[in-house]
Amino acid sequence: MRLPRTLALLLALAALVAVPSAGSAPDRAGAKKPPAKAMRPGIWITAEELRRLPMRGAAWKRLKSIADDSLGTPEIADQDGDHDVRTLAVALVYARTGQASYRAKAAEAILAAIGTEAGGRTLALGRNLLSYVISADLVQLRQLDPAGDARFRAWLRNVRSRKLPGGHGSLIRNDERGPGNWGRHAGASRVAVAVYLGDRADLARAATVFRGWLGDRSAYTGFVFHEPMTWHADPKKPVGVNPVGAVREDRSIDGVLPEDMRRGRGFQWPPRHTDYPREGLSGALAEAEILHRQGYDAWNWSNQALLRATQFLYNLSIDPGDRWKWQRKIWHWWVVNHRYRASFPVSSVDIGKNLAYTDWTHSASRAPSTSGSR
Repeated sequence: MRLPRTLALLLALAALVAVPSAGSAPDRAGAKKPPAKAMRPGIWITAEELRRLPMRGAAWKRLKSIADDSLGTPEIADQDGDHDVRTLAVALVYARTGQASYRAKAAEAILAAIGTEAGGRTLALGRNLLSYVISADLVQLRQLDPAGDARFRAWLRNVRSRKLPGGHGSLIRNDERGPGNWGRHAGASRVAVAVYLGDRADLARAATVFRGWLGDRSAYTGFVFHEPMTWHADPKKPVGVNPVGAVREDRSIDGVLPEDMRRGRGFQWPPRHTDYPREGLSGALAEAEILHRQGYDAWNWSNQALLRATQFLYNLSIDPGDRWKWQRKIWHWWVVNHRYRASFPVSSVDIGKNLAYTDWTHSASRAPSTSGSR
């Protein structure tokens, strides 16, 4: 039987309304899939946190003097370069003061660094990338210069997987295979990039790798360790940080970074001095802080492995039978004190290989937020 034209049109419209659109397709449970959870603000620190810090005192004056000075030429390929950390000074001053000139200066420096990793090793990329990513976050590059930020993001997506000389190839590969300082610098830059790009999957993968490095072999064991293995608590089950209570020849090696300690030769007492353990911590502490800010309990993993690693190095510095020197001017110790409510000796901070300025950003006046710390 032929339906009246008006009734036929109404039935057709009802059928169209009943069909869900492609953009709102329900999942198997019949409900819409929730959007991906956004990253927490502040890769390293937020402008809101910085606004609570004083624009006075020695630490602020040093920071601002660096921001006001020439930054030099960007060259990520130079593993000892400091253009990246100087750029971070400019970004921090902008985030605290809101002065547009600092924002423009930092943005120009960030974009000028793109591609300058060519000819360098992965170690240089791991060291030098971190501060640029933090700086881009602090100056809100996406809002300031959408086209420039798009170029920056495209470069970040590519450069983290780009094969470079030395180590295990790419930044990600070094993070997952390198148990020494190369790997930790790579890991710190990797997680910063993941947060900046909103890549939650890669952030979770990097967190799993880091958890394994800190000592949880049930999480990850893909590292390539090197001889001599005598600094390990158990050479058959090597980890990046020795476990609680580890002893060798009646000497505590609790908290030792075995892969970096071996750079000063195999186990002996007193140990032969090497800066590699401190260098390894430089990446590891930065990685822990970034992960912590994204909700990972990294500071407490493996019985507060990073506090124990710091304690081991400090104990060497006060051991009358050794010649290790406690380097007060390194940025590391301010972060360790801040997160663990510790009291390791600190001083004004020199520009580091990957970061600086923690005598201002992580000063003792700010309340630590790590639960269960000693």
